[in-house]
Amino acid sequence: MENELPEESGKGFFGKNPVLKLKEFQSFLSIRFGLIFSLNMQITIIYYWVYHITNDKLSLGFVGLAEVIPAVGCSLFAGHFVDLNEKRKMVLFCITGYILLAVSLFTLTTPFSLNELGVNTTLYCIYFFVFCGGVIRSFMGPSVFSLFGLIVPRKHFPGATSWSSMAWQTGSMLGPLAAGLAIALDGILAGMFSVVVILLLLLIPMLSIKTKPILKKEKEPVLQSLSQGILFVLKTPALLGAQLLDMFSVLFGGAVALLPVYQKEILHVDEVGFGLLRSAPGVGAMLTLAILAFLPLKTYPGRKLFIAVTGFALCIIGFGLSTNFILSFAFLLLSGMFDAVSVVVRSTILQLVTPDHMRGRVASVNTIFISSSNELGDFESGVMAHWLGTVRAVVTGGCLTLGVIAITFFSAPQLRRFGFDDEEHKE
Repeated sequence: MENELPEESGKGFFGKNPVLKLKEFQSFLSIRFGLIFSLNMQITIIYYWVYHITNDKLSLGFVGLAEVIPAVGCSLFAGHFVDLNEKRKMVLFCITGYILLAVSLFTLTTPFSLNELGVNTTLYCIYFFVFCGGVIRSFMGPSVFSLFGLIVPRKHFPGATSWSSMAWQTGSMLGPLAAGLAIALDGILAGMFSVVVILLLLLIPMLSIKTKPILKKEKEPVLQSLSQGILFVLKTPALLGAQLLDMFSVLFGGAVALLPVYQKEILHVDEVGFGLLRSAPGVGAMLTLAILAFLPLKTYPGRKLFIAVTGFALCIIGFGLSTNFILSFAFLLLSGMFDAVSVVVRSTILQLVTPDHMRGRVASVNTIFISSSNELGDFESGVMAHWLGTVRAVVTGGCLTLGVIAITFFSAPQLRRFGFDDEEHKE
């Protein structure tokens, strides 16, 4: 391992959190937070923008579909490409791509573009830029995952994963809230401009991260390389079970895409209220991850994963039935708290069982299972709401999630019995 931690003895905040002494990990956390903050701010504005120019629930689903198609279609190739290239450079390329994309979306929100293009052309341009974002994302996920493994010592993966997830969730929480405030105060144009500025600032912490070694030297045929990542996941029962559980839970239990409908037609709140609802899961997740950063999960992580996902599903059902803003906020808050436990367990399993030379390819499979399920879930929510109505769609999704949990619990005993300590001692 290139990075060695300073002496862990001592008192105080850094004494209890030795991984935070790593300068590169501090920069990594800054990039992780800034990236998800800006992207969540951007997608929240896009959802608000699309619904208010179309007033069509199905259009919200197509936003998710536009991103999930390239995220799934390019992921396996992206993982192969990331494993063969230097990880810091890959992250830098992805950030640059997001900057160009943000500038394009900002240009689209200007009065000149709106007047010249019209509603339909503007909508198609939004879908196209979201599609481009999905392509970038297929490379970003494996790149960040691989860089994490080269910065953090293996024995500190559980704690570092909690800090990384907390940075991610903090950005997820504050990004939508900032989007709601930006829309309320200055409109969509100001919000999109803010995204551009934030992404540009991320280039600063990238300078403090050194070039990393390329662990995969041999260049076997592309199809053979891609198949190795898939076979590794399929032959690792605990990892496969965690991936499937999270994928179907997010696919059926996600309700974020329908928040503009709840804001306008059910809860009757303003743009700030929309931002609060969108950020509520992130608030809950951040609270939980702050606790887990100091008190990492060490015992029975598999069992706790099932409990957390069950709590998540029940919260989604409660949110779907609620017509009170405060109660709805509380259910979304609790859903984020339960989801945070799931994220930490699944992410730590992924880091512990994946060999260093296969991180890009395995992370790309993870993108297909997990990351893409968010956007596919958004599409599913839009279609279900179009067919069944908003409330029935959310409640039905929560009930389907409970069914997935029951099936996985009885069909994946390795996941129920999984322990972090056993995996760490295999090295």
